[in-house]
Amino acid sequence: MISFEQKTAYDLTHEAAARVRARRKERKLTQAQMAKKAGMSFASYKRFEQTGEIAFRSLCNIAIALGCEQDFDELFAHRQYTSIQEVIDAQRDARKR
Repeated sequence: MISFEQKTAYDLTHEAAARVRARRKERKLTQAQMAKKAGMSFASYKRFEQTGEIAFRSLCNIAIALGCEQDFDELFAHRQYTSIQEVIDAQRDARKR
């Protein structure tokens, strides 16, 4: 089902923190162990899991530590079209801007 609800930055950061927490727990790592693997302080890592607030480079380090760096390949990736009509519509919309 398609969701038409627009997410906020708050939503995105908290969802990312929850996914990282889940991956960490799957690997049976403590927060302290995860922080060490990511090369960051325990306090910074703990704050990320609680608030979702983190520097992008630190988030990249966490992804690398979890073996999830390929997940960034989809971030801002080019849209994949499923029909020629979608291509035509996208070009028309781009010309309107």
